[in-house]
Order: sequence, then structure tokens, then C-alpha cells
Amino acid sequence: MKTGTRLRQKDWRISLRLKQAIGNSKIRKLFRFSLCAMLFALCVSAEAQQPPKVAKIGILADVNSPPVEALLQGLRDLGYIEGQNILIEYRYAEGKRDRLPDYAAELIRQKVDLIVAVSQAVPYAAKSVKDIPVVFGFSGDAVDAGLVASLARPGANVTGMSFFASTLAGKRVELLKEALPGISRIAVLANPGHAGIQIELRETQTVARALGMSVQYQTAQVSNDFSPAFDAIAKYRGNALITFPDGVMLAHRQEIAEFAAKQRLASVSGWSEFADAGGLMTYGPNFLNSWRRVAVYVDKILKGAKPADLPVEQPTKFELVINLKTAKQIGVTIPPNVLARADKVIK
Repeated sequence: MKTGTRLRQKDWRISLRLKQAIGNSKIRKLFRFSLCAMLFALCVSAEAQQPPKVAKIGILADVNSPPVEALLQGLRDLGYIEGQNILIEYRYAEGKRDRLPDYAAELIRQKVDLIVAVSQAVPYAAKSVKDIPVVFGFSGDAVDAGLVASLARPGANVTGMSFFASTLAGKRVELLKEALPGISRIAVLANPGHAGIQIELRETQTVARALGMSVQYQTAQVSNDFSPAFDAIAKYRGNALITFPDGVMLAHRQEIAEFAAKQRLASVSGWSEFADAGGLMTYGPNFLNSWRRVAVYVDKILKGAKPADLPVEQPTKFELVINLKTAKQIGVTIPPNVLARADKVIK
């Protein structure tokens, strides 16, 4: 065989081997790619088959009260169903606040994802809990109580809703005088442990003096305080009773309303629940709607937000509620111009 023919055959064999090698390399790459794709698909499928994480929250409160049900309704509105995609640990002190620190510690041991603190339990939760997010609904001044550094920048692990607005205290005095011009002596009933109470009292006194009215201040912090406070108010022989709204007063709203009706006092407070219980008028935020908003904070934190990055929210809408049944009972007539501004009238 000629030399040129042998060289061409050799070149052909080399070319064939090279093509086979290249082909095998492509096959190996294709195999590796297919294997990786299959393993990735299996991992995704396995993750998809795993049950979603069920969030666990703790509710810490001095008593079981309307805010708790409002919170639960807010959670349901956001798609959280107790026992399905959320678990709730309840701890109620039944009015014995010395139990609250122990209950907060119990919730920590339960490894809850966050704690919702209600009413009088808020300061205890903020003080006791450091490594778990705390969401509050608080009727007092959250900054004055030391819960947050500021409303815009809470800092640390605590945030939520504040229902406190000192200007509302003065507005209630103005509404009272507008509705009943003959009033000259006002009794104020408040919880002395309520953060911001001195601010509310000063606002009330300032506006009352400007309108020619005097103010008597009485306090009640636990159940046994109410009877002597009522006795002192009765001796004062005022025309009206203003109750600063907070968890303690809310829990005793029925007896406050009954006392005011018996003394024929025009009673005014901040949340519609007081008017529903028999108070004459209320002016302030819709308390239960605000508590439903607390659920939004829970939702955001469960989805990864940090409490320090969530500004404390304050209500911007306020409602006037007038109870005409009570007006008739105590023998007063609400002027048409005031009645026309009411968001809700109880007949």
C-alpha cells in the first residue's frame, strides 16, 4: 500500500476516535445535567410534600376580654385558623397581675414565635421578654411607659398599636359642655397605673377651667378601689363623670355606668363599649377595630419582619357614640346639633 494511502487511513481513524471522544464527552455532560435536574426536581418535590410550619403565638392578658376575640377575628381575616396553621397558647392572670411574669416565662418555655400582650399585661411582657417579638395593643402612652424608644422607631423586640391621644381628653370635655351647657362640676375616674394618665388629666383640667368647670380626680386600680371611689364622687355632687379608658376601666364599665345612672351623672369615656354598657357618651377610636389591626403586626412578624422596623400605629379615625336610653334615664336632652354628629346612636 502506498504511503499516502496509509496516512489518509490513519488520519481517518484519528478523526473517528476524536469524534467518538467528543461525542462521549457530550453524552457525559448531558448525563450529568440530566442527573442534576432530576435530583433538583426530587428535592423540590420533597420540600413541597413537607407540611408548612405552624406558627405558635402566645396571648398574655390580665383577663379574657373583648380585645382577645377582636385579635382572633383579625387573624382569621388574614387566613390564620387556630389549630390548622396557627397554634395559640393562652395565659390569663384573672386579675391577679403578680402572675403575669410567671405566665410570660411559661410562654417563653413553650417556644412561641411571638407574644401578644393585652392591656395591663403589656408592661410585664415588655419587661420580661427579650428574645421573642412582643406585639401589644396599649391604651396608654407607649413611650412614657418605656415600651418603645419612640413611636416611629420602636427599637428592640416590641411594637404594636397605641390607642393613646392626650388631645382626646380635652375633646371629651368640650363635647360634654356642648351637649350639656349647664355642667359645672366634673368628676374624673382613672387608673393611676395607666401610662400617660397625668398628661390626660392636665389636658382635662386645662380645658375644663377654660370652660368654667371644676374637676375632682379619683382613682381605682383594682376591684376593691371602686366602692370608695364611687363614694367620694357621690359626695362631690358633680354633674358629670369622665372615665379615662384603659383595661381596668373597661373591665368595670358596667358598674361604672350603673353608678353614674344612679347618681344621674352624665358619663363620658373613650370607647364605644362604655356607651354599650350604659354610659351617656363616648368619643375615641373604635377599640375593637383597632385590636383587629394588631393582627396585621402578628402577620408581618410571622412573615419575617422585625418589630424594631415596624412603627407603633395610632388610630386616625374617631367616633362619637351617644346612648339616648341613658339620656332619658338620667333626665338630660342631647341637642340636635350634637346628635347629628354622632356616628352611632343607641336608642
